[in-house]
Amino acid sequence: MHTDPLFYRIFQERPATVFELAGLAVPPAGVYRMHAEEMKQTAFRLDGVLLPAPGTPGLPLVFAESQFYADPWFYARWLASIFLFLFRHQVIGPWRAVVVFPERSYDVGDTTPYDALIRCGSLHRVYLKDLLGRPGLGPGARLARLVVMDREPLLTEARALIDEQTAAGQRESTLDLIETVLVYKFPELSREEIQIMLHVPETDLKKTRFYQEVFREGEEAGEKRGEKRGEKRGERRGLVLGQLALVMRLLRRRVGEPTADQRAQVERLSADELAALGEALLDFTGTEDLERWLRGSKDSEARSDI
Repeated sequence: MHTDPLFYRIFQERPATVFELAGLAVPPAGVYRMHAEEMKQTAFRLDGVLLPAPGTPGLPLVFAESQFYADPWFYARWLASIFLFLFRHQVIGPWRAVVVFPERSYDVGDTTPYDALIRCGSLHRVYLKDLLGRPGLGPGARLARLVVMDREPLLTEARALIDEQTAAGQRESTLDLIETVLVYKFPELSREEIQIMLHVPETDLKKTRFYQEVFREGEEAGEKRGEKRGEKRGERRGLVLGQLALVMRLLRRRVGEPTADQRAQVERLSADELAALGEALLDFTGTEDLERWLRGSKDSEARSDI
């Protein structure tokens, strides 16, 4: 499951999630906004930089990252990006770094050079599986841990979150993010299946941003192929289109705008190939990496036809 765009969206829409996961004091709503920062001279990129609002002295700058594959050089690369950011922007205030792993086995980097950052509280490591069953978490942290939950407890927690956030006046945004998590974890699900699982009316799902961006596209694509609006085949196509949109968005952030030929090749990829590209592009530094990956994918396909 490719999670980089998923966590980017969660952190972007609910910055407080980062603070909840790290056990830091949760700021008031609207105090932080998140953006991506690229240091072009070194090909470093920070996808999650939480900036405190102007006029809020003393609040830390927060760097957030989700790391869902084992990388022994993750800390060296990420912290190098952070310190380059601090230098280039002449930051003089406090800062925190929060990395989210699905579980401890993914944290394979040697932290010996950075133990002082951990001891002083500048570097926070979060393991989502350690949060399973932990009481007292905020809604953002509970939403994030859905990513590592099994199906039945996930659905129970999701329904509880929807009910609680409805009372808090955040039903639509919560439902939107939960729907996104479900489609990431279970891409075979149709809209009707998600609706039944969450015990919500169909009209509620149709209001969500995710439905409007993905399922609607699937219905439109289905109509163009002579399929009846709302049939499962059209919705499956919608899931692929949504996955394609997320991968293209991440590609643009990581390496810039693909060429017309590269975009055409990416658009022809299957759902499994898009997932593989989503994982691979985390290490891309330029469009030449995309070109090499696409050539490798084409060669692999040719070999399978022999």
